Amino acid sequence: MRLLIVEDNARLAALTAEGLGRRGLACDIAHSLDAADTAMATAHYDALVLDLGLPDGDGVDWLAARRRAGESVPALILTARGSLEERVSGLDAGADDYVTKPAEIDEIAARIRALLRRPGPRANSLLENGSLRFDTATRQASVAGRMLDLGRREADLLEILMRHAGTVVRRAVIEDALYSFAEPVTPNAVEAIVSRLRRRLDQADAGGMLHTIRGLGYMLRAVD
Repeated sequence: MRLLIVEDNARLAALTAEGLGRRGLACDIAHSLDAADTAMATAHYDALVLDLGLPDGDGVDWLAARRRAGESVPALILTARGSLEERVSGLDAGADDYVTKPAEIDEIAARIRALLRRPGPRANSLLENGSLRFDTATRQASVAGRMLDLGRREADLLEILMRHAGTVVRRAVIEDALYSFAEPVTPNAVEAIVSRLRRRLDQADAGGMLHTIRGLGYMLRAVD
């Protein structure tokens, strides 16, 4: 999962990104609304964590404008503004949740996970492809009931491939989904993750499901 944190307080943004990163969420940071627009035009995000008092405008107005333009990415407002009127205004502007600062990182992470389980493209938390199953809520995978021991990035890769089973997922798309802008990515990073996932599948007698399409990317074989 990849998040965009829109927060002008650099220290708070870094601490939030670090805490969510330890909980399996790759995070990019935008310190202004203009930077947020640039980031969202460049990468796909699963959710936003949005402050309201930004140096170049108000987060409520920005979110309302993006909703009017058809932007549907889940948004959690994280702000010091805590009055009833301000909470109602934020939710009416299109926020999916509203949390006042200070907030514990575990609660923020739990609320983000809850947003991603709501009806919509991610409504069904269980992905299935033949005997291979992946629960997007618990991040656990199994083959014919046998649990797979996956690291965070292998689990994220498996989710991407299962959501696009039977079609080629380009390497650049995978890299974009697995890493934030701030994370260094070595030339063979994606190949290494694919190799580890393939090895886990082979160990569970699911060999042959994950295919490398040379020059393009990777594909998980669709099973009827």
